[in-house]
Amino acid sequence: MKFDVIILAGGLGTRLASVVNDVPKPMAPVAGKPFLDHILNALPIEHIHSIILAVGHKSNKVIEYYGDEFKHTPIVYSIEEEPLGTGGGIGLAIKHVTQDSALILNGDTFFDVNYEEFWQTHKYSNRPITLALKQMPSPDRYGTVLMEKNILVKFQEKQKNMPTGLINGGCYWVSKDISELLPKTEKYSFEKDFLEVSVDKKHLGGYISDGLFIDIGIPEDYERAQHIFA
Repeated sequence: MKFDVIILAGGLGTRLASVVNDVPKPMAPVAGKPFLDHILNALPIEHIHSIILAVGHKSNKVIEYYGDEFKHTPIVYSIEEEPLGTGGGIGLAIKHVTQDSALILNGDTFFDVNYEEFWQTHKYSNRPITLALKQMPSPDRYGTVLMEKNILVKFQEKQKNMPTGLINGGCYWVSKDISELLPKTEKYSFEKDFLEVSVDKKHLGGYISDGLFIDIGIPEDYERAQHIFA
């Protein structure tokens, strides 16, 4: 099976400005190469039809570095002329999807998911989208989700002193026709304006992974990533 991959690579990186300010957040150097390289190298590249990089802020830095292919797999650029939010970025990028399904990743998050298992869960859930979830100790930084029989039933706001919780890992399998379900507005949040609305319609499947999860959005985790990927 071949599928397309969308990677959101246009982040401003405001919380990382103290350590990285001249490149988009996914291009922040981690252990001697862009963080995006670590994400790309973990993909099952032999199954990927094309890599769609959703870029905006300082997009020239990404385009100059990667060019038009990665390990002989074509790269397509979905360029935002102005910030569209995660939802708007996905809505624009999904127009480049030609296969029946696509994998969507955040360019500032590494989640070591078993993509074969994740795909099988998505295929048999019969839902338009399946989220990769991570059981996190003390998930104070994140909202959490509740799941019943592999179907998401509720999103919960950030709560202090939670001992553990399932978080959205920012990694999604979607069916190509998901574009018909997305909001028609140009700018929106994929998480708030689409996922949290879709949960009541039972549109969201879930897959729990115990793989390494690291979000370089804050300086402490950016420093941790330097050691993990060294």
